[in-house]
Amino acid sequence: MYANAINLRTLVIAAAVVAMLLALLGAGIAYANGGDSEEQLTGPEAEKAKSAAIAAVGGGTVTEVERDDGNGTGAFEVEVTREDGSQLEVHLDGDYNVVGQEADEDGPNDNDGPNDD
Repeated sequence: MYANAINLRTLVIAAAVVAMLLALLGAGIAYANGGDSEEQLTGPEAEKAKSAAIAAVGGGTVTEVERDDGNGTGAFEVEVTREDGSQLEVHLDGDYNVVGQEADEDGPNDNDGPNDD
C-alpha cells in the first residue's frame, strides 16, 4: 500500500509538470504569433488616415493603416510608398493631424504582412 501511494504521488507530480510545460509552450507560441500589438484599420477611420497621410507626404500609395502601438507619438500609423519606391511612416493624432514622419525601416522592397511593423 505504501508503494502504491508513492507511485500515485509520482504520477500526480509528473502530470502537474507536464501540464505546466504545456502551458508555458502555449504561452510562448501565443507571444511569438501575437507579438505585434498594432491593430490593422479598415473603414472610415482608415480612409481619413490614408487621406491625411498622402496629403502630408505629397502623394503615394498607402500600404498599411494601423493604430499606433505606442512607439510613435500618435494614434494612427500609416505606411506610404512614394513614387520613387521609398517608404514613410506617418504618425497621426486622433484628429488626423500629422505629429511625425520617419523613413520606414523595412525598405522599399518589403512586402508587409499582417503582423509586420
